[in-house]
Amino acid sequence: MNVGNLSRERAVTLSPDDIPTSWYNIQADLPEPIQPPLDPGTMKPVNPAMLERIFAKELVRQEVSTERFVKIPDEVLDAYLRQLRPTPLYRAKRLEAFLKTPAEIYYKCEYLSPAGSHKPNTALAQAYYNKKEGVQRLVTETGAGQWGTALAMSSSLFGLKCRIYMVRVSFQQKPGRRTMAEVWGSEVFPSPSDQTKFGRSLLEKDANHSGSLGIAISEALETTLEDDNSRYCLGSVLNHVLMHQTIIGLEAKKQFEMIDKYPDLICGCVGGGSNFSGLSFPFMVDRLKGKTETEFVACESKAVPHTTRGVYTYDFGDTAKITPLLMMLTLGHEYVCPPIHAGGLRYHGMAPLISYLIQKGYMRSIAYHQREVFEAARILAQTEGMITAPESAHNVKYAIDEALKCKRTGEKKVIAFNNTGHGLLDLSAYQSFLDGKLLDYEPGKIEVPTFDH
Repeated sequence: MNVGNLSRERAVTLSPDDIPTSWYNIQADLPEPIQPPLDPGTMKPVNPAMLERIFAKELVRQEVSTERFVKIPDEVLDAYLRQLRPTPLYRAKRLEAFLKTPAEIYYKCEYLSPAGSHKPNTALAQAYYNKKEGVQRLVTETGAGQWGTALAMSSSLFGLKCRIYMVRVSFQQKPGRRTMAEVWGSEVFPSPSDQTKFGRSLLEKDANHSGSLGIAISEALETTLEDDNSRYCLGSVLNHVLMHQTIIGLEAKKQFEMIDKYPDLICGCVGGGSNFSGLSFPFMVDRLKGKTETEFVACESKAVPHTTRGVYTYDFGDTAKITPLLMMLTLGHEYVCPPIHAGGLRYHGMAPLISYLIQKGYMRSIAYHQREVFEAARILAQTEGMITAPESAHNVKYAIDEALKCKRTGEKKVIAFNNTGHGLLDLSAYQSFLDGKLLDYEPGKIEVPTFDH
């Protein structure tokens, strides 16, 4: 038996020397520029310099950059290597055998970081740039808690304070992630909270408000603007965040080259869009240049159908209307997200870059109910052993469905998805599923505002 060949059939690994040294910026290769953020007062493009009170200056520069590759600082590369990057590209052979499919299913193992998800890929970069510019405290929001824990860890590693507003329903459902963030030295408050004027105004109307990412963003921004030594960090949606995540796809591209394969289909779950873009953008450039016909499929919750039922228009990124207006697929900034366990998908809007690519037909999207994605996650666990996060379970569901189609048609597609986080802090949700108590939620009332521009 050749153990080396046997291993490569299951896990394709890169050496630390092969880690990408630059992030890929897809803005350099789009057919035309995406629509700029607008100042809601003037309806004119926002001057990037105005954002420097909120974000680190270098992150603002990256947000508007059309430079194709942006060098990863040595300090961030060192932090990546200490996070067990590069991560393996794993072939799900047992899942394939269970499904009796001719398709090949691969996933990127992004759950191996100490924080348990892909989020440190941008959290480490954002903490580094803020530290370099003399910032003392980072402020953010978090849905399921994966982003919050990643920024808490990164803040600790770079010697920064950190405050996190965690969506209240996730604060209650996922106490383990709050504990992780506090072990790393961060403050964590359920949102809406009594720490901000906006939070208090919502609690006065509903003391048991379940919260949303839009509300938590508003609270984080309010706190940031009250303290000159604080800066805000976002875990998804923005261009620079999506760019940092391309370390995933750049590694995956090298790994597929090592086994002489290229994905026919790439899928990923979408809340704000960071993990899906991280895997897909380095492959999307080949589609944009007409070199491949790879399919790109965004998988979301039917309870928060921002790409399947949203409107492509300008909208606020937060509920309190503090942010600039972003051109995106949106359900409206006041959309009340049902309390699904995939808290990372509970956001009203989609990243402008992902929205653009869906709108232009380079990507498409599909939505699933909660129980069917947990069933897909159970199949993955019982075949591959890996218990995935509820968010990632959405793309597991799609990969399984597509593999079963290949079984019927005989197609030998290569399917790739981003396994973005483990579900070991989501076991209460899995128990609810096993007990038959997990609910499917219908979407809330969709009211998308219109803005003249």
